[in-house]
Amino acid sequence: MANSPERERVLELQDQIIGTENVAEFLQRLSVMAAAAVSRATSSKVECGVTLKRRRRTATVAGSSPRALLLDKIEQSIGEGPCIEALRIKAPVLLSNMETDPRWPAYRDALAAEGCRGTLGVPLELGEESAAALNFFAFSSGVFSDSVIQEAQDFADIAGGAVRLAVRLGTAQSLAEDLTAAMKSRTSIDLACGVIMGQNRCSQAEAMAILTKVSSNRNQKLRLVAEEMLSNLTGAEIHTHFDPA
Repeated sequence: MANSPERERVLELQDQIIGTENVAEFLQRLSVMAAAAVSRATSSKVECGVTLKRRRRTATVAGSSPRALLLDKIEQSIGEGPCIEALRIKAPVLLSNMETDPRWPAYRDALAAEGCRGTLGVPLELGEESAAALNFFAFSSGVFSDSVIQEAQDFADIAGGAVRLAVRLGTAQSLAEDLTAAMKSRTSIDLACGVIMGQNRCSQAEAMAILTKVSSNRNQKLRLVAEEMLSNLTGAEIHTHFDPA
């Protein structure tokens, strides 16, 4: 339906992608949205951390609050818990009772010391080499009922697409920035070669050899040598300009 809650949530996530400057900021906002969505499904406040897995390593990358970040990092430091298990089996994993559940005793003790009474890990599939999980934390017992777990899963299903899009956009932005930096570097080097060619009446290859030798002798990057040479020649800092597309 056009005005369904699912559609509204998708649109809200898309707005968050547009309104953030990088993937890290988007994931932080996502954690806040996830915590709010699950908190609305229960009468208790729920916090959320975001764990990212690349290849075989996991790391905390965002949290709905400083406390959420701390709790999520506890699992990463210990190396086991519901969130890591959820990433492994690609399904939600619940730890609902810190006193009676026999799994992950060191993790349970550490969370209980911070006042956490239950946690739920819900995976987000990002691709072959990457995955993420939402790590929900409750501070009273019995919060994660079947309906609350379903709400967390529903949010994760919708959020997964938004995270994949944000990561792709972030990768594209990083690539564009790298290409721009490379173009600026190449322009400075070409200009410096032109100056050397004019001063020494040599070929471009010979000018590049001279510039490369200076770079090697100084143990300095070729771009920096070129920029310094141009700056000394003109008495001003060199700027590269690109026409807008």
